[in-house]
Amino acid sequence: MIATALYIAVGTVGLAQVLAMVRLLRGPHVGDRILALDTMVINAIALIILAGMSLGTQMYFESAMIIAMLGFVSTVALCRFVLRGDITE
Repeated sequence: MIATALYIAVGTVGLAQVLAMVRLLRGPHVGDRILALDTMVINAIALIILAGMSLGTQMYFESAMIIAMLGFVSTVALCRFVLRGDITE
């Protein structure tokens, strides 16, 4: 039962990842592309956690945490660059 739920979850999150990539490539505005990139980071974290659940190891959860921190910092830096043209202040 759990294995079936994991397969369905991986398929759903994988589809969401593909749709976010389409929005990243076709987004009419920069804001749409930033949101799509942030959504792709969240979907990647979900896929890593699902892989950790299916394999039963803790290593994937730690890597998902690191990717979450890097994704947040990169999204903030990209937004600051788009809004101000400079990252530092």
